Amino acid sequence: MAQDESDELRVGQARGPYDIDALVTEPRELENSHLDLGSVLVPVVEGGQVTVEMSEAHQPQNVYLVTPIGRISVSAFAAPKSPGMWREVVRELAGSLRDDGAVTSVEDGHWGREVVAEIDGATHRFIGVDGPRWLVRCVGSGPSESADDLARLSRAVLAETVVRRGSEPFPPRDPLPIVLPPVLAEQVAAAQQQMFADPASAEAQAAPPTQAPVADAPDTTDEAGPVTGGALDQVAHATVYGDNAYADEPDPEAAAPSQAPESAEATSADADEDPQPPSSGSAMQRFLRRR
Repeated sequence: MAQDESDELRVGQARGPYDIDALVTEPRELENSHLDLGSVLVPVVEGGQVTVEMSEAHQPQNVYLVTPIGRISVSAFAAPKSPGMWREVVRELAGSLRDDGAVTSVEDGHWGREVVAEIDGATHRFIGVDGPRWLVRCVGSGPSESADDLARLSRAVLAETVVRRGSEPFPPRDPLPIVLPPVLAEQVAAAQQQMFADPASAEAQAAPPTQAPVADAPDTTDEAGPVTGGALDQVAHATVYGDNAYADEPDPEAAAPSQAPESAEATSADADEDPQPPSSGSAMQRFLRRR
C-alpha cells in the first residue's frame, strides 16, 4: 500500500500517493493545488501548463502537465486487493518498449521498480505504485539532458497525488474513470465541435510541446505557454490538441494497464475571472527551490 492507513495523513507531507479515504485533507482544500480528474487529483507544477490530447475519435485520450523540463501524466487503474500488480506490469511494459525500438532499463526508485526508455534523445520514465485496490502510474517524458530533474519532479508529483478509487467494481487493470473539470470539459467540447466540423483543420493542428516555454512574465493570452497561477488558472488556460500529437514517441499505453480515458463529463461552468494564488503543493515548491 502507498502509506500506513493508521496515520493521520494530510496532502503536503509528500507521503503519497494518497488514498482519498485515508486523508484528513478535504478535496475542496485541494481546489487550487491539484488538477481534479475524478479518479486522480494531480498536483500542478508552478509555471507549467495543462494539455489534453484527443484521440482519432476526437475523445480526450491523455491529460498532461507540461513543464519547462518535460511533460508528466498520471493515471489510476483498478487492481486486486493484494498488492503486486505493478511488478507484473513492469515486465510486460519493458518488453513492449524494447519491441518498439527503445533502449530500456529497470531502475530502483522510491516506491520500487521504474521503467526507463530512451529513444531519439528523449527519456520516458514509468513509475508505478500499488495501493488499496488501485494502481497509480506516472509517466515523465522529456529531453534526455533533463532526465534526472524530470525524474525527481515526476516523483514529487506522484508523492502528492491523490487517488479516488470509488466503490464501483472494475476488473483489474481497467482504467479508473477520468472526469475533466467543467472548464476543461468546455474547452474539449469546443475542440470536438471544431474537429467534427473541419477535419482538415484538426489534422493540421500543431503538435504540443514536450516542454512549456520558459517566461519571466505571466502568460496573459489564450495561447499555449506557462501559467504562473495554480490549478484553476492552468485549467482555464489549458490547450487541447488533436490525435497523434505524440506519434513519434514510445506509446505510454504499450502494456497493461493500458487504456486511456475514453470519456469526459462536459458540463457548463464560467471561468473564474479573478487571479488565483500559486499552487500550494509543497512537494512542487521544495523541488523548485532545490533546482
